[in-house]
Amino acid sequence: MWLLLTVTSVISAFGGAHGLNERLSPEILEAMMNINLMINFMGYPSEEYQVMTGDGYILGVFRIPHGKTHSENSGKRPVVFLQHGWLTSATNWMENLSNNSLPFILADAGYDVWLGNSRGNPWSRRNLYYSPNSVEFWAFSFDEMAKYDLPATIDFIVQKTGQEKLHYVGHSQGTTIGFIAFSTNPTLANRIKTFYALAPVATLTYAQSPLKKLSRIPGYLLKIIFGDKMFMPHTFFDRIPGTEVCSRELMDRLCSNALFIMCGFDRKNLNVSPFDEYPGDNPAGTSVQNILHWAQVARAGRLQAFNWGSPFQNQLHYNQSTPPDYDVSAMTVPIAVWNGGHDITADPRDVSMLLPKLQNLIYHKEVPRYKHLDFLRAMNAPQEVYNEIVSMMAKDQKN
Repeated sequence: MWLLLTVTSVISAFGGAHGLNERLSPEILEAMMNINLMINFMGYPSEEYQVMTGDGYILGVFRIPHGKTHSENSGKRPVVFLQHGWLTSATNWMENLSNNSLPFILADAGYDVWLGNSRGNPWSRRNLYYSPNSVEFWAFSFDEMAKYDLPATIDFIVQKTGQEKLHYVGHSQGTTIGFIAFSTNPTLANRIKTFYALAPVATLTYAQSPLKKLSRIPGYLLKIIFGDKMFMPHTFFDRIPGTEVCSRELMDRLCSNALFIMCGFDRKNLNVSPFDEYPGDNPAGTSVQNILHWAQVARAGRLQAFNWGSPFQNQLHYNQSTPPDYDVSAMTVPIAVWNGGHDITADPRDVSMLLPKLQNLIYHKEVPRYKHLDFLRAMNAPQEVYNEIVSMMAKDQKN
């Protein structure tokens, strides 16, 4: 409980630690931009689309149609779709310098890059039927992201580009919804050329992150603490201190520790000087129900559907008294996996249990010092991970 209170108090402190009356720096202005402007700020073209899911959620999807030097080539480019992880948004892929960020590296390599946003984050917080102020709006977990968000977004991209297949890159929870969607939806799976999984999460048996520690708290108590709507709400006032406070020398260690508490990264792996350029858009928020679902996965020791709390409710939803397991081994999509040797969320021991279940595993690499966020923020991410992804995609295009 002390850890839970510590985490929430630190995050709250960031929200009110700095006044708005000081002159805003360029880094803060960048953090306040929308995703389109962030992409343009880095010198790339961008497009924004609204994608409607089968259950009425409206998702913000962003596109980088080409790199800085490919505007004259109007031909079709191979498509890559990037899906962010837990508590984040599409900005998570751009929290490094442009030459160290995967979307821009892919765009410059000749790919048509698309960025998804899970329901509930600031770019996907609309619904045809429910207000974000309602409990009904937040009644979702990664189940619905896999069942509705991913198929709707991929179907839209296929229709928009006219290409039947695309590359899928997921980080953290982005891998989880890929495992579920591609193992339960064969039509969707057939549209994926290769699944590139960064810091994959299917179980939390050995995890040491706060996500695992939350599982020790009963679900009813979690709802008392956090309510039944949004977990870690992201506001305008969160964004500004999230950037400027972390740029101040005295607060640097506190900011690093708070981020480390959430997911974990090695400060030595980071680009230290541009740390204050990282957009203050994350954590971006999710539902309390999603947190409850992850806590259930941690307690169960396996990837399963959301437990509705009683045999009767589970029977209504699943025609069985217990939530069904997701069979990752049913996925036939070719998959390449990168995991971190020091990851406290996607623990190497959990990953080692996952790998034998992947019947079409084409590549695996464990990056020894990497933690969960290093796949996005490490200064050597291109050398350790991204260049390999680009190379594998290029070979796939030749086949």
